[in-house]
Amino acid sequence: EVQLVESGGALVQTGGSLRLSCATSGFTFDDYAIGWFRQAPGKGREGVVCMSNNDGFTYYYSDFMKGRFTISSDNAKNTVYLQMNSLKPEDTADYYCAATLNHLCPPEYEYDYWGQGTHVTVSS
Repeated sequence: EVQLVESGGALVQTGGSLRLSCATSGFTFDDYAIGWFRQAPGKGREGVVCMSNNDGFTYYYSDFMKGRFTISSDNAKNTVYLQMNSLKPEDTADYYCAATLNHLCPPEYEYDYWGQGTHVTVSS
């Protein structure tokens, strides 16, 4: 059974940092790319960043996150991380990780498996 389990969401003050984790199981880690997405209250889901577990290719879906958010992985643990720095109230959202066989970090609809999400609140 394929599973993606996010953790690390919390309440943090503006300017703070958080590291989210996405623990995966049930598939060959190196065959997939993992993307992080988020959904703010009352808004649609948007892409944050994606990374191929095969060659490390990384793609930011939004320039707004560049420089503040970093994706990394621990292949030995089949886990992908999202380091978020300089957090802003507009970063408040449910954060999801997802897996795709497309190592070029495709649009959201091409992701095959999704986690349940973890909530991040950034207070002003």
